[in-house]
Amino acid sequence: MIRLILFVLFLVLPVTAHALAPAEVVVVANRFVEGSVPLARYYMKQRGIPAENLVRVRTTDKETVSRRDYDREIAGPLRSYLEKRGADQPVRALVLMWGMPLRVSAPPLTREQEREKNQLETERDALRQEREQLREEPVEGEEKARRDARLAQIRARLEAINESLRVMSPGWNSASVDSELSLVLAGEYPLAGMIPNPYFYGNRAKQAEMPVAREKVLWVSRLDAATPEIVRRVIDDTLYAEQHGLSGKAYFDARWSKPTNPNVSGYAFYDQSLHLAAEWVRQKTRMPVIVEDTERLFQPGEAPDTALYAGWYSLARYVDAFTWNRGAVGFHMASQECQSLRGGQYWCKRMLDEGVAVTIGPVGEPYIQAFPVPEIFFGLLVEGSYSLAECYMMSLPWLSWKMVMVGDPLYRPFGGEGMSE
Repeated sequence: MIRLILFVLFLVLPVTAHALAPAEVVVVANRFVEGSVPLARYYMKQRGIPAENLVRVRTTDKETVSRRDYDREIAGPLRSYLEKRGADQPVRALVLMWGMPLRVSAPPLTREQEREKNQLETERDALRQEREQLREEPVEGEEKARRDARLAQIRARLEAINESLRVMSPGWNSASVDSELSLVLAGEYPLAGMIPNPYFYGNRAKQAEMPVAREKVLWVSRLDAATPEIVRRVIDDTLYAEQHGLSGKAYFDARWSKPTNPNVSGYAFYDQSLHLAAEWVRQKTRMPVIVEDTERLFQPGEAPDTALYAGWYSLARYVDAFTWNRGAVGFHMASQECQSLRGGQYWCKRMLDEGVAVTIGPVGEPYIQAFPVPEIFFGLLVEGSYSLAECYMMSLPWLSWKMVMVGDPLYRPFGGEGMSE
C-alpha cells in the first residue's frame, strides 16, 4: 500500500493556488556568452513569457563562479530587478539559460578563520598522537580505567574538531548557482551547509520554524546542456510532449526489493521511495512500469521507449540503456551527476545528449538526503495538476546546497487528456 503522504498532499494543496503562469517566470541569460540571450528569447516566445521578464547579466563563461562574482554579477543585478518589479508583478520562478555558471565556489576564509583552522588542525594532530600512545600502553586496573576515560575525552573532542573543520571546508560552503538563487530575496543566511526548503512537503507542519519563509523563496531551474542546439531541442520536445502526450515506459532502478517495514531511513528510504514512485505511475497512468530491484543496473539497450526514469548508483558512469522519448523525464541519484554539463560521463550531461528533456543532479557531494524524494516528485508529476517547478520544489528537502534541475518550469507532461498512454 502506498503511504498516506501523497494522498494527504493532494487534499491540502489546492491546485488553483499553485498554477504557475508564464508572466511569473523570469529568464536569466549571460550576455558574455554568445547565443545565451537569443536562446532565452526563443524560449520566452514559445512560452509566451513577457519580453520584460528577461534579465541579462554579464558573468563568467565557466561552470564555476566565485562567491564574490556571484554576488556582484548575478545575485546583485537579479535582486535589484526583482525588487523594482514590486508586489504587483509577482515572480515565482527563475530559468537560468545556457551560458550561466553551474556552481558558486566557497568564499575564502578570513584571517581569523584561517588562524582558527590552523589551531584546530594542530590540536587534532596532537590528540591523535596522544590517542595512539595511550592505546599502546599496557595498563590494568585503575590505570586502565583512567586511560579509557581519557580516550573517551579525546574521541569526543576529535568529533567536535572534525565538525568545526567540516563547516569551514570548501565543499560545505559551495553550492549550485540555482539553489543559491532560490534565496536571492531571503536576505542574510548561513552559507555553510543546507537551508531547509519551506516548500518541501516534509516541512509542511514546520513553517513557523523555517529560517526562510515561503514568500522569500523562488523556484529555480535551468535550460542548459552541452550545446545550444540541445537546449533548443529540449524546449521543442517539452512543447511537443504537452501537445501530443508523453508516451512510453517508466523505468525505476532500485537496488533492493521493496522493504516490508515502511519505517526506513537513509539509503533504504530512497530505495523504498523508488518502489513507491513506480506504484504511483502504475496507478495514475497507463504506462508500462519496469522495476529493477537488484544491484544490477539496466544495461545497454534494456530500456527502450523511455518516458520516465529514476535510479541509482553508477557514479559519473552513464549507462546507455535508454531510448528517450520526446519530453522524457529522468534522474539518477549519485554524488556528482551535474558536476558538468559540458563534458564527461555524468548522468545529467549524457541524458541530455541522448534526448531527455528534464533531469536533476548535484554539482558536488550532496548526501543522499538532499535528493528530491522520488515518490513525491513522480507522484505529483503524473497527477498532472502541477508544473515541473512545483513538483521539484515540493519534493526537494534543502536549499543553498548542491541540486540542479534542468527543464522548463512550466512543463506539465501529464496536464491534459491522453497524456499517459
